[in-house]
Amino acid sequence: MKILLTGGGSGGHFYPLIAVAERLHDKLRERKLLDADIYYMAPEPYNPRALFENNIIYRRNAAGKIRRYASILNFFDFFKMSWGIFTGLWQIFFIFPDVIFGKGGYVSFPALLAAKIFKIPVIIHESDSVPGRTNRWAAKFARRIAISFPEAALYFPEGKVAYTGNPIRKEIMYPATSGAHEYLNLEPEVPVILILGGSQGSQLINESLIDLLPKLVEKYQIIHQTGKKNYLQMKNMAELLLEGSAHKDRYRPFDYLNDLAMRMSAGVAKLVISRAGSTIFEIAAWGIPSIIIPITNSNGDHQRKNAFAYARTGACIVIEEYNLSTYILLSEIDRLMGNVGLREAMTEKARAFAKLDAAEKIADEILDLALEHE
Repeated sequence: MKILLTGGGSGGHFYPLIAVAERLHDKLRERKLLDADIYYMAPEPYNPRALFENNIIYRRNAAGKIRRYASILNFFDFFKMSWGIFTGLWQIFFIFPDVIFGKGGYVSFPALLAAKIFKIPVIIHESDSVPGRTNRWAAKFARRIAISFPEAALYFPEGKVAYTGNPIRKEIMYPATSGAHEYLNLEPEVPVILILGGSQGSQLINESLIDLLPKLVEKYQIIHQTGKKNYLQMKNMAELLLEGSAHKDRYRPFDYLNDLAMRMSAGVAKLVISRAGSTIFEIAAWGIPSIIIPITNSNGDHQRKNAFAYARTGACIVIEEYNLSTYILLSEIDRLMGNVGLREAMTEKARAFAKLDAAEKIADEILDLALEHE
């Protein structure tokens, strides 16, 4: 049995594929099937260690992004895409997987086109409330379509769609509380706020936070994933602003939180402040109330649409970028942190939104289709 995974370019596409690969290995053992060869096709491996740990065979293939606006990069990416389609057809022909699972995005287009030509069964997954162009096109011939937001079903053919939620890796799904305060060097009795800007950080969130730090550390502890490029700047500015403060150690900046540190942080946090990418699904799985600040100019405005779709469940509040100010952010933090009943209600809504078996359901469908095709 051969299974090919495709999609990538960001953690929001790559790590759900890893989550599905984890469950595929589990399901193969449960069903007492021979181990499958699992491939991953993309221009870059993104995280080679994750591929190695999950016995995934990497196949490099070019892909070009065709932008909706005028750009000289469209000229060069046209040739990348053309080369990617040619090499994709060649590679898919020689692998000839029994099923292809696509996460969407321009990276997945060459493999999905090859699947259409060679009539290989396809399953796609859409993470956003409004699908991207590749998934809308692939939906026409995909056998199954999994979605993370129920609103996305409106854009796909009836009868193919399943509201599965977003696949989450085992290592990050469940918060860890035991030893978290010691591991992160936190005060046991002071409430914790977790701020996530993604692996690249968020300059806008960082700038808003800086002015608030002296007031925040009086009442809260802050675990802040700054992003590697912003870490030194945030660390130095915080040291300057908090110089002489009795609570300066309550601000804990990290350039990146690994899986264990993230689970520990989630285990003690009372509130999360984040962008509106795939982190939404991890926050929901953790059952933590959140303030979501979507990127205004994200592709297709997907972050803003995702944020408000999540907010409609009652699990979070949204602050749009043009409304973001130190006063509004501080006011919303204090309002949520000071209202235990509201946070408990948001926790219930977050857990109701989370679908912890998403990767398992998708893995089952992949294996079912693969067995039909063998």
